[in-house]
Amino acid sequence: MFNWNDLVFFLELARQNRLAPAARRLRVDHTTVSRRISELEKNLSVKLFDRKPDGFVLTEQGHRLFVVAERIEQEIGNVPQALGAEDMAATGRVRVVTMEGIGAFFLAERLAELAQRQPGIVVELVTERHIVSLTKREADIVISFVPPTGQRLVVKKLGTFRLALYASSGYISQHGMPKDHSELIHHTFVDYVEDLIAIQPVRWLLDVIDPLTVSFRSSSMHAQQNAIAAGAGIGLLPLFSAKRNPGLVPVLANAVQVHRDIYLSVHEDLEFLARVRSVIRHLGDVFQRDNAYMNEF
Repeated sequence: MFNWNDLVFFLELARQNRLAPAARRLRVDHTTVSRRISELEKNLSVKLFDRKPDGFVLTEQGHRLFVVAERIEQEIGNVPQALGAEDMAATGRVRVVTMEGIGAFFLAERLAELAQRQPGIVVELVTERHIVSLTKREADIVISFVPPTGQRLVVKKLGTFRLALYASSGYISQHGMPKDHSELIHHTFVDYVEDLIAIQPVRWLLDVIDPLTVSFRSSSMHAQQNAIAAGAGIGLLPLFSAKRNPGLVPVLANAVQVHRDIYLSVHEDLEFLARVRSVIRHLGDVFQRDNAYMNEF
């Protein structure tokens, strides 16, 4: 006889691809996951997974069930909302993928606010240089500087943040403060590693200057900020990160203004899950509340 509870095991294994991670999520032994999947396949008289060396891969029938099972999960998640108790009842894991800089310097502590208010939701903040696939369920929510492309995605603009040139007081003492844009050509800069840039918008220094001299490059914005603070040169940083280091000195603050948009993306199958909706709502509130922090000195 078909057991609805087996769908929970099926969904988790489909998302994790391996027994051990799925078992940890479900807080059971991996043999329990294997047994429940075997029972589900037997009761439905179909093969749902191909067992391969690199993990469990959904068969064609498995993909069909996955769509139905997620729809059922979504409808179950809508029950608290229908009863007016959504925030209290929202539980589960929500994986948010974004760039390293905004993840470390802005989102981490603000997502901690949500954890205090809704402890049933566990947010996994993953930082990636490359754009991940929502269609392949590599993330529940993506925060990015470019709107991703793909089928059945819901994309919302969260806001805008400003970047400005910064240097250390030591660098300014040694090399002087540029008086205008034309003097920047004589200075040394800190920038990204060119061949490791995954998305065009982070080539933001080119909005100001194509520097002749670069003393330090890193794929990490955090590392760049530390190098700038140590006197390696001038760099372009988001205000939300530079404000974390009082030793950084703005350079040509009025003359140089660079902005980037921020987008939130979610697959339409997940948008109405209570836990995902709670995180989306919180992020929208945060970006609206902290707009001045991200755009004003």
